[in-house]
Amino acid sequence: MTARSIHGRDIAELLAPQGAQRQNLPGFDADYADIVDYIIRCTHRIWEQKDVGLIATHYAPDIVVHTMTGPVVGMDGVIAGTARTLSAFPDRTLIGEAVIWSDEGDGAYLSSHRITSIATNTGQSELGPATGRRIAFTTIADCLCKANLIVEEWLVRDYSAMALGLGYCPRAIAQDQAEADRAAGPPARWRSEAMEEISAVASTPFPDGPMAPVSEPEDFAHGYFDRALNHRRFGTVRDVYLPAVRWYGPGGRRLFGHGEVTGWLTALIGTFGDLRVRVDHVAAVGDEIAVRWSAAGTHDGGALYGAASGRPVYILAVTHWRLAHGMIAEETTIFDEVALLRQIEGGL
Repeated sequence: MTARSIHGRDIAELLAPQGAQRQNLPGFDADYADIVDYIIRCTHRIWEQKDVGLIATHYAPDIVVHTMTGPVVGMDGVIAGTARTLSAFPDRTLIGEAVIWSDEGDGAYLSSHRITSIATNTGQSELGPATGRRIAFTTIADCLCKANLIVEEWLVRDYSAMALGLGYCPRAIAQDQAEADRAAGPPARWRSEAMEEISAVASTPFPDGPMAPVSEPEDFAHGYFDRALNHRRFGTVRDVYLPAVRWYGPGGRRLFGHGEVTGWLTALIGTFGDLRVRVDHVAAVGDEIAVRWSAAGTHDGGALYGAASGRPVYILAVTHWRLAHGMIAEETTIFDEVALLRQIEGGL
C-alpha cells in the first residue's frame, strides 16, 4: 500500500490513529503510517499543540532550511524561528491542502506540503508591530525526510499577502529591510552563488515538438517551464491549462482562464527580461504535481514592481498543479514577494 491523499479529508480523520504502517518508513516512529501521516501529524503537534521542542526529534541537528532571504542552518534556528512566529500569531491554525511526495530512495522521501494558515497578529512579527488583525496566508514546505528527521527543507511563504492582510505596504517593509541590509555590510555570497548556478545551466534547443503528457510529470514539468518561460513561448498556456483554470499566486493574486495566466507570464518576463528558470525537483501523486523551481534575472522592466532598478534578483518558488482531463485545472505558485522587493531595493 502507499500513502493516502489528504484532499477533501477532514483534519479529525487525518489525525485519528492510522493503524499499521502502510508504507516502508525505515527509522520512522511506529505511530506514523506513511509519509503523509508523518508530515500532517508532526506539523500539527509542533504548531497547533505548541510542542515546539518536538523539533529536536524531527529535524536533523545540521538541517539547512532554504528561503529567499538566505539559508537557516541548524535545528536551533528552526526552533527559534518557530517560537518567533508563534509569539506573533499564537492562535495560528494550519489547514493542510496538499501533501505531494516522492520516494527519493534509500528510505528517504520528499514531501511538498501546502498549508493555508489562519492567524491573529497579537505580537511583534518580522513584518512590524502587532495589528490585532486576523489574516490568511499560504506556505509551501518542501521537506526531505529520512529516519524520522527532516534533513533539508525549502520554505516559501506568501509574505506579501501577510503584509497586505496586516495593513502594511510590502514595498515599504522591503525598503526598510534593504536599508538595514546595506548598513550591515556587503551582501551575502549565497545569493550570487545560487544565481550563478542557475545561469550556468545550458540552454536547450528551441522547443518545436509536442509537449510531454501530464502522465509523465517529470518531463512535463521540465518541458513546460523551459518552453513557456525560458523560450518565452507563452502560447503554451493554451496547450497545458484548461480554459477555466484557476490560478493562485503571491500577494494573494487570483487569476482565471488562459488570458490572465498568460498575462502573469508576460508580466514576469516584462519585469525580468533576461530571466532564466531552472526546475529543481518534481513530485507527483495521483492528480497532483509539485514543482520546485528557481530563477535568476535582472530587474530591467516595470511590468510588476515599479521602474527598473537594474538590480539582479533570485527567486525560489514552488508550484502545485491539480490536473483534470489531462490538463492543469488549478495552480498555486508561491514565492516570497517581500524578499524579491528587498532585492530590487538593493538589499540582501
